[in-house]
Amino acid sequence: MRRLLMLAVLLACRKGEAGPQGGGAVPVTVAKVQQKNVPLNVRAIGNVEPITSVTVRPQIGGVLSKVNFTEGQEVKKGDLLFEIDPRPLQAQLLQTQAMLARDEANAKDADATARRYAALVKKEYVTQQQADNAQAQALALKAALAAGRAAVQQARLNLGYAQIRAPVSGRTGSLLVHGGNVVKATDDKLVVIDQVQPIYVSFSVPEQMLAQIRARAGASRLPVTVAPALQDSGAGPEQKAGGAIGGQRHSGVLTFVDNAVDQTTGQIRLKATFTNQDEALWPGQFVDVQLTLAEQQGAVVAPAEAVQRGQNGEYVFVVKQDGTVESRPVTVSRADQREAVIEKGLSPGETVVTDGQLRLQQGTKVQIKGETGS
Repeated sequence: MRRLLMLAVLLACRKGEAGPQGGGAVPVTVAKVQQKNVPLNVRAIGNVEPITSVTVRPQIGGVLSKVNFTEGQEVKKGDLLFEIDPRPLQAQLLQTQAMLARDEANAKDADATARRYAALVKKEYVTQQQADNAQAQALALKAALAAGRAAVQQARLNLGYAQIRAPVSGRTGSLLVHGGNVVKATDDKLVVIDQVQPIYVSFSVPEQMLAQIRARAGASRLPVTVAPALQDSGAGPEQKAGGAIGGQRHSGVLTFVDNAVDQTTGQIRLKATFTNQDEALWPGQFVDVQLTLAEQQGAVVAPAEAVQRGQNGEYVFVVKQDGTVESRPVTVSRADQREAVIEKGLSPGETVVTDGQLRLQQGTKVQIKGETGS
């Protein structure tokens, strides 16, 4: 009885060993190796900056009587933004005009007196000293007349400053002083206007890239694309693959290379200009930046997820004609989140495994997902 029991256990063990060996093929996802032109890109995180940012301040003091725009409104250069109560300034202008009229009369009279004394001194009816005094008085009143004219011009300017107009075209920020407040000349900030069309994106790259950037930027403007920077939380696989939310990118050109490398970071600051007609880029926004330096012709490209890393370096699983896989070492020249440029190890048209590698080893039989078995 004991012998029969041991024989049954032995047969069961043999059946258990034969089960996995006789099992089906491992399901995998695959992709074809391609040959195509691949751009040489530099990636960085950038910050959107307005090309022009102007803080509007009053040039004359007074009561802010009127605000002619709403916060966040798009304004054009020359648009009337604020009005300061003009009545004190109008009174000042009238006063300076009256003083100018008085000075003109005095200067005219003094000039006539000086001419008479100049004629009388020749006939010795008046002394030379009297004639000189008359001439000096005429010159002094002429200078006072010039000062009076300048005072009138300044009063007119001050009255003009009562109307505060937009110095640049752009979008207004928060209203910093509301109507009814008394403002001081040049002290109070009224509103900030940011120019958002066109707009800058500022970013930094390692100083080792400087020579390459300068060499290529000298011949033509280098293309730059940006998209909203990917957030760490809540990012789905489709966002991570594209490197940006929704994958939507905006195109611009490199227009500025800083004149010095930041010694604390070893980075060089660059700026790209974007037309931003749809205002998709907003000042202060962080964006994913991609600067294209050149294009590699006829590169061998495989999906980035096909490349695995082991103790002996990088490798891929290549699906052979008989449905088994071969573990093949590869040399990757560069890669991003989507693609890897293969310098050595693969040929265009070969099939590589992109998902399911954990269950594979050399010679494993595979079943491509979406295909029916033979």
